[in-house]
Amino acid sequence: MNQDWLARRLPSAQKRQQDHRSPFQRDRARILHSAAFRRLQSKTQVISSGQSDFYRTRLTHSLEAAQIGSGITAQLRSKYPELAAALFPDDDTLIEALCLAHDIGHPPFGHGGEVALHYMMRKHGGFEGNGQTLRIVARLEPFSEQHGMNLTRRSLLGLIKYPQLLDNLVHKIPNLAPVHYRQLQARHWHPPKGLYQDDSDIIDWVLAPLSPADRDLFQTIVPRDNQHSKTCFKSLDCSIMELADDIAYGIHDLEDAIVTGVVNRNDFDDHVIMPLRSIGDNWLSDYSEQLTNKLFSEHHYLQKDAIGGLVNYLITAIELLPVETQTGEFSEPLLKFNAKLPDEQAHVLQIFKDFVLQFVVKLPAIQRIEYRGQQVVMELFEALSSDPERLLPTSTAKRWRLAQEKGENAYRVIADYVAGMTDGYATRLYQTLFLPISAGDNYDAHS
Repeated sequence: MNQDWLARRLPSAQKRQQDHRSPFQRDRARILHSAAFRRLQSKTQVISSGQSDFYRTRLTHSLEAAQIGSGITAQLRSKYPELAAALFPDDDTLIEALCLAHDIGHPPFGHGGEVALHYMMRKHGGFEGNGQTLRIVARLEPFSEQHGMNLTRRSLLGLIKYPQLLDNLVHKIPNLAPVHYRQLQARHWHPPKGLYQDDSDIIDWVLAPLSPADRDLFQTIVPRDNQHSKTCFKSLDCSIMELADDIAYGIHDLEDAIVTGVVNRNDFDDHVIMPLRSIGDNWLSDYSEQLTNKLFSEHHYLQKDAIGGLVNYLITAIELLPVETQTGEFSEPLLKFNAKLPDEQAHVLQIFKDFVLQFVVKLPAIQRIEYRGQQVVMELFEALSSDPERLLPTSTAKRWRLAQEKGENAYRVIADYVAGMTDGYATRLYQTLFLPISAGDNYDAHS
């Protein structure tokens, strides 16, 4: 491996005496011990984390994604031993670290919170959960004074799902702002998928080992009519992490909805089983015969067996393929290959993801909770930005003042603070600020 990918931005960090861990084991440890990772236990995944202690949170989702990521890497080592030996570290720690960290930039209240923050930051560089993840690990978490967790360059590259600035991706004809926050329609204010101009120094450092041609190709943008532009490429490690994330979302998150009665057998048969049978795969057709009975059974071991079989079906199909481009090929090995599902298995996973989206995420009861969270985030941001030195915690107010003194984007400091809140913390702070009598009146003085 090119040693540049093992470098850290703060090279003076001393390795502790008799610390025999690999660089990626150290990265994983920093992620696991971070406050941002712990906060995932109280952030919504699909169903609000406050509704029940059974539902998956962003924390349990990330743990499941990490396990799936390890399984994918094991499969690729078995299928492509020589190529894997050249591309992968000796263990699965790198992929586990990426999967554990991939959601730590997401704000409270799921995508409602993300839309709300992007709307409030629309004139100040925007907001996007993946861009916030990079910002947390490379700048905000206090493992170092200025460089966050000070992770290896390869880990940071693996966390960059969309390697382009929001400013270069955002649709050039802006939507008209609503008269009032409560009239904001989320579908019109989804952010583009990318990184912040405020973090361009981080991006430049991560991509420094790439040749100019590789960097230009890696940051290629595809314009789309009446939509945000999108990026085209991601690194090998990121492609594995994203597959693990998609499988955890499409298959494991479905389990929550089934066990708690959010979805029913008839809808599952019509929108999952029938499309699966139409694919024409013999194993899949046979497996589908009993899939509904197992998933909707009162016997939880049958549900687990069905879920495990689906996950195994997807993981064992994943391939390691050269990245196809229209303008040449990458010279950097970490960009030259991606992990991909074959078309048939990709279609199967999409069937499950579409079902979760239509019958769980878009359920009116869940959308109402997401809408409420959206309002909470917008009103918190408005209040905090109206008088930051009065309302922000002492340490955050200090960052605000420092950003202003340096001529930097001080609104990004407020976005950092709100994005870092859990669902419960944001709710309590809202009550403290806006309700006459509130459970938050006894707030910790350091909050």
